[in-house]
Amino acid sequence: MVTRKSIIGKPDMLLIILYLFLVGFGWFSIFSASAQDSGVSLFDFSQRYGKQLVWIALSLFLAFSVLLIDSKFFSTYAYLFYGLMIIVLIGVLLFGSTVAGSRSWFQFGGFAIQPAEFAKFATALALAKYLDSRNTDLRKFNSKFWVAVIIFLPSALILLQNDTGSALVYFAFFLVLFREGLSGWFIFLGFLFGLLFILTIVFGELYITAILIAIVTLMLLFRKKIRKNWKPVIAGLIITIGFIFTVHFAFHKVLEPHQRVRIQVLLGLKKDPLGAGYNVNQSKIAIGSGGFTGKGYFKGMLTRNHFVPEQSTDFIFSTIGEERGFIGSTVLILAFLALLIRIIILAERQRSAFARIYGYGVASILFFHFAINIAMTVGFAPVVGIPLPFFSYGGSSLWAFTILLFIFVKQDASRLSVL
Repeated sequence: MVTRKSIIGKPDMLLIILYLFLVGFGWFSIFSASAQDSGVSLFDFSQRYGKQLVWIALSLFLAFSVLLIDSKFFSTYAYLFYGLMIIVLIGVLLFGSTVAGSRSWFQFGGFAIQPAEFAKFATALALAKYLDSRNTDLRKFNSKFWVAVIIFLPSALILLQNDTGSALVYFAFFLVLFREGLSGWFIFLGFLFGLLFILTIVFGELYITAILIAIVTLMLLFRKKIRKNWKPVIAGLIITIGFIFTVHFAFHKVLEPHQRVRIQVLLGLKKDPLGAGYNVNQSKIAIGSGGFTGKGYFKGMLTRNHFVPEQSTDFIFSTIGEERGFIGSTVLILAFLALLIRIIILAERQRSAFARIYGYGVASILFFHFAINIAMTVGFAPVVGIPLPFFSYGGSSLWAFTILLFIFVKQDASRLSVL
């Protein structure tokens, strides 16, 4: 006789407890950021905290539903999920609604859903499926090409929707590739070109180019080994200089004006405390004012008076900083780190490569969101508009992160059935 327990398997309870803790902590923070006073009805569904309760209830239903599905279903139909999401992303470009400058939503009366959030778990499934195939070898160009297509096709479609933050999340998958054998040189080169992008914006193309030519010239003059292999060195220099001179075009022609200003403010090239820098300045003030122990729940002046824009969504961390202080912020960060570490530990014990790779995909996506969201609230990263997982207000993000996580919970719960 097949019981419900045998269908679900043995899900990791620590992972589920951490999930419930973050969701619950997030709801209390949304309640504090959006409620007028502590005496209001918790079930006022016209307010954000009331709507979030509905999203949470539906997320728990989704989580339980995923656990009831056979774990092989996700690997078998991984490409189908991915293909459907690509079609949906194209559909958003053609028929979607524009919200906050991004054409990335489907509107159904008073209800809106953002497919870009769900494309992340579909991409993680497709990437795990492809890397699990026998003929995949990341040392070969053909494998690298198809991996790049899987990762960057949805990213490009999301970028066309003018949702830069969600598009950038897909770079997190390089952490998965690194675990699966991709040379560390690719990560180093990615970091190097990112640094060159920033330096070029700050100092200009000619200055950076002159420095690079001088460095390469000195290396060729004084290093015999490099002089013997001068052709690849010169080729690399030419490619790098070409990249440097595309930075100006990308910065001024590809990025939107508000995105350029945010980067300039972050790098100290422009001061705009009442414009592009307003959100971050207010967020930093709120976090700093919380001190060590915080002002107390429902006692944050900036939170209560809505001085920080988007305080229940992208800047939810500032509510924690003001009301819970350093202690509460540390608890939140440690909870996220515990979740990420637990996912990696579970991923490493999987019997199937698909489950392991997917687990690393889950950890990579959650880490990117967690790190960039908190970094932008304290002024260490430009404001790109990505939510804090399980915490920020919004149905699409909460549902998508729940499905993302619980597919892996299901894979781990069924690992003993894998031969």
